[in-house]
Amino acid sequence: MSAAIDSSNVVTYGSNAIVALQSGAALPSQFLTFMLGEEQFAVGILHIKEIIEYGSLATVPMMPDCVRGVINLRGAVVPVMDLSARFGRAQSIIGKRSCIVIVETGGEDGECKQVLGMLVDAVNAVVEIAAGDIEPAPSFGTRIRPDFIAGMGKLTDKNRGRFVILLDIERVLSSEEIVEMARGTAAAVA
Repeated sequence: MSAAIDSSNVVTYGSNAIVALQSGAALPSQFLTFMLGEEQFAVGILHIKEIIEYGSLATVPMMPDCVRGVINLRGAVVPVMDLSARFGRAQSIIGKRSCIVIVETGGEDGECKQVLGMLVDAVNAVVEIAAGDIEPAPSFGTRIRPDFIAGMGKLTDKNRGRFVILLDIERVLSSEEIVEMARGTAAAVA
């Protein structure tokens, strides 16, 4: 006998929410928070591999502005994306707290997984956000594309009343979209 799932109070978290719900898996409850300028963003901790100090990057010709370059991470070539530029803003200015958050995106099968770096201004902390404290993404009024936002997380305790923007990291770091931007850059140069 199969149990019926009560979806009346389900909070979606990005494009993976339906898959998580159907498989019975819990939605992420821990998020890494970080700063881009004065705004705070968060990514589900399950995507985070490590956080490294900002170092020199090798630039790659004819890449879009949002791709800062590549790093050598224990013998692997890892592209680094400037999230500020990805969101249509100016490139990040490197400061003392700038760092690269190494994330893993892609499918469950392991073959489609991709490791990328995100350049951020500062990493804050890992926070717990209950599924009931995640509100749907607003359809307007944000300074980034609405499809990049998985939801708005309500922070509790000392940050009472504040929200953090939960990113749909699969969309933000979409390799297909970056390849299309690179083709557009190459065509503009030619």
